[in-house]
Amino acid sequence: MGNFASQMGVWVQRIAVQWLTWELTHSPTWLGIIAFADVFPNVVIAPLAGALADRVDRLQAMRIYISLSACLLTAMAALVLSDAITKELLLALVLVNGVVMAFYSPVRLSIIPALVDRELLTSAISFSSVTFNIGRVGGPALAGLIILQWGVGQAFVFTAVADVAFILTLCLIRLVATREKREPRSLRHIPAEIMDGFRYARKHPGIGPLLVILMATTVLLRPFNDLFAGFADDVFGRGALGLAWLTSMLGVGAFTASVFLTRRAGIDGLTGLMVASMAVFAIALVGFTATDIFWFACACTAIAGFAMTTIGVAEQSLLQASVDDAMRGRILSLYTLIGRGFPSIGALIMGYAASFVGLRWPVLGGAVACLVFWLWARRRQGRMAAVLETPPKTG
Repeated sequence: MGNFASQMGVWVQRIAVQWLTWELTHSPTWLGIIAFADVFPNVVIAPLAGALADRVDRLQAMRIYISLSACLLTAMAALVLSDAITKELLLALVLVNGVVMAFYSPVRLSIIPALVDRELLTSAISFSSVTFNIGRVGGPALAGLIILQWGVGQAFVFTAVADVAFILTLCLIRLVATREKREPRSLRHIPAEIMDGFRYARKHPGIGPLLVILMATTVLLRPFNDLFAGFADDVFGRGALGLAWLTSMLGVGAFTASVFLTRRAGIDGLTGLMVASMAVFAIALVGFTATDIFWFACACTAIAGFAMTTIGVAEQSLLQASVDDAMRGRILSLYTLIGRGFPSIGALIMGYAASFVGLRWPVLGGAVACLVFWLWARRRQGRMAAVLETPPKTG
């Protein structure tokens, strides 16, 4: 329940940041820069955060990270309401909040296997995705209403209050028991352990290709939603309400996929579903960039959201089910590094390119390039499934 409030706040925040950036600059390049600042810290910090997640009280760490984020969002709200905000201050605050979230994400992911048994991983991850995508649907719609009725500053106020609600619920939670005992280890071993994680991922016949697929989709496909403000205003002429519609339709597709995947038992067939969803995602973006009809673009966005969530849930479920327990934190930190950090690279590139060739061509180019990666993944699908969908040997 607390996470639901927080997810609503996260999506209100994302719409508010994107629209505030557009109001301050009217620049696709700055949209890319802000998106880059939000998630790129994961590229630098995620491996360290993953190693630390194995050493700290994860529940307490979640409380601390969300509290820090709430403070930063309160500062954003105060600056906007006092008309003191500038694009430079916004960039700085978004960057610091991105650093906090870089430490938070591996903690959140690594706690999941301690809550459910292996055979329920796909359902549990899908259920978590349902909560996330309810926020994805409702948050942007709420953000559009708040911005239109009261202004962007009040949207940041709402987000800060939602984080406080999440903190209060986290303070009520008590973990019954931990799944495993960990030996205390010196921090000086962290660099070597991080490198062990990279080597394990590179040599694993299933996890290595899976991470390549993750990189392709996050760089070439996922950044298109970071340009929604420009599409809503310049391409479709719909303003802030259009931005809320596009983001909400992405959430509708994602929510539908989440509900669909909660009904799956086990992980059999997830590899093929993941690979097929790559092609669906890319084709949906071709349709999105080729139309001037706003409602057709919304439909393409919903299909893209369905495929994007299917890929994400399948990837995380396959990783959680196939990785050795001793490597779980480090591999999940790589998943976080790519999943949150690499879209910022794509957003920066697409935003910069859009300043010269318009918003459509960079998104279309990413979709075509990803279809090439889909052909590569399709040829390896059988070998990947044989490894990823087989339980790791124990004992």
